[in-house]
Amino acid sequence: MIETFSFGSYVLVYNGQIYNTKELTKILKENNFNINSHSDTEVLLKSYIFFGKDVINHLNGIFAFAIWDTNKKEIFLARDHFGVKPLFYTNINGSLLFASELKALFQYPGVQKRLDEQGISELFGIGPAHTPGTTIFKDIYEIKPAHFAVFNESGFYIKRYWKLKSEKHSDNFNETCDKLKFLLNDSITRQLVSDMPLCTFLSGGLDSSIITKFASNYCKEQGLPPLDTYSIDYVDNDKNFVKSDFQPNSDNFYIDLMTKNLYTNHHQIVIDTPELADNLEDAMIARDMPGMADIDSSLLLFCKNVKKEMTVSLTR
Repeated sequence: MIETFSFGSYVLVYNGQIYNTKELTKILKENNFNINSHSDTEVLLKSYIFFGKDVINHLNGIFAFAIWDTNKKEIFLARDHFGVKPLFYTNINGSLLFASELKALFQYPGVQKRLDEQGISELFGIGPAHTPGTTIFKDIYEIKPAHFAVFNESGFYIKRYWKLKSEKHSDNFNETCDKLKFLLNDSITRQLVSDMPLCTFLSGGLDSSIITKFASNYCKEQGLPPLDTYSIDYVDNDKNFVKSDFQPNSDNFYIDLMTKNLYTNHHQIVIDTPELADNLEDAMIARDMPGMADIDSSLLLFCKNVKKEMTVSLTR
């Protein structure tokens, strides 16, 4: 959801969630900022006013945002560390256009839908993967993960603000387990703070099961209702499932194993093959480009059904 917020000479357009809002609020209040809501949108903008461009090194979250400084006539754009939130841009006649979706840029007069030679080659060769910073359309780019950009009367420049480092692992087994548990718990529970109904996707795989385990523990410890979890299945899937060394059991076996041992309220959504085919085009339109065919349409249908009851979901 795109949000906007203005304060003084600054205007913010923002999509995402800042997980360390509480810590940032404390810093701002200690420096005489009034915080008038529980919104991370307000905290983000006032953090930028306080820290300047260095705010990017104080954020823990997923985000894509732009801040316009009226006095400086300058716009600051940034994207989160791993690029969870998209941020596209193009320059036309000296004007910078940006959006969270490619299709939004084409609403501006003069922005042409021209396929890029490298982009279309990558789409057929390695799609949906692509070279960071590029798109399948000519002269349309994305802000890379862990990068910010500045546009003003002097021009346009992009800078990297963070890079993943590989360090020598010196912890013993027990220390490794303790740190891994802390990091998983911290990263998952920080994302459970939401004003909207929240759930997890549970496929029975390792990633979704770990997320659900920590999330359901949090709900139980905080005296909250059981965590809502959702899984997807297909008509006649169990009937047609064939065991193999790679997958000795169907997903439902592992989903049942998790739900029987966790503090959850589980829901299963069943989809039929004709529905997948009928939604292939809608899934492509949602992505703005061809992707992973029935996997995309399956995810689209799954999310549409979950959205009837839940607004926010944790998944890998």
